[in-house]
Amino acid sequence: MQLKDISELFSLMKEKLYTPVVGDILDGMGYYHQFLPPEIRPMTNDMKIAGKAMTVLMIDVFGEQAQPFGRLTECLDQIQKDEVYVCTGGTKRCAYWGELLTATAKARGSAGAVCDGYHRDTPMVLEQNWPVFSMGSYAQDSSVRTKVVDFRCTIEIGQVTIHSGDIVFGDVDGVLIIPSEVASEVVQKALEKAAGEKNMRRAVENGMTCTQAFQKFGVL
Repeated sequence: MQLKDISELFSLMKEKLYTPVVGDILDGMGYYHQFLPPEIRPMTNDMKIAGKAMTVLMIDVFGEQAQPFGRLTECLDQIQKDEVYVCTGGTKRCAYWGELLTATAKARGSAGAVCDGYHRDTPMVLEQNWPVFSMGSYAQDSSVRTKVVDFRCTIEIGQVTIHSGDIVFGDVDGVLIIPSEVASEVVQKALEKAAGEKNMRRAVENGMTCTQAFQKFGVL
């Protein structure tokens, strides 16, 4: 797989791949717990996301803070091109993402946001045409309810351990994490499997039985 840069890889993933086939490859390589909880969904079904994880850790707070939002602005100021803001922590009492965070991250070339919690400002986020995955919309503000305490640190969402720099890939069927050390191998195998699935579909549409097609193409 000859690619000029990482941005080309992410564009290829969004164009050619889908999370089920990538998840199948990860299963085959022994990575059985790479999908985030199914409640984390794209704001619209056509949204796809691919990029490097910028991990963000949050905690609950109760009332006004000396530093509202904690290290959130510092984190947003450092997000880089092709990075995905991936946040978790606290008890999800408020929105973790919104209009101004979207504008800031998009302006810096970020590839999207994945929140283990809620978003708000839905119309204003959607009009920016930028991918956000969350557990749904909820207007309650975060300033007196949560704050960012660390970023580019190891986090866990559901059964998935996420390291800064791991690959985030998401579509209408969910969000998964590809460990950075196997990313190239996973993408290559997923591209091959996706092509095989298309061939198998054509074969069964042309009259081949499922058993025959599975024996020939080895995918299902």
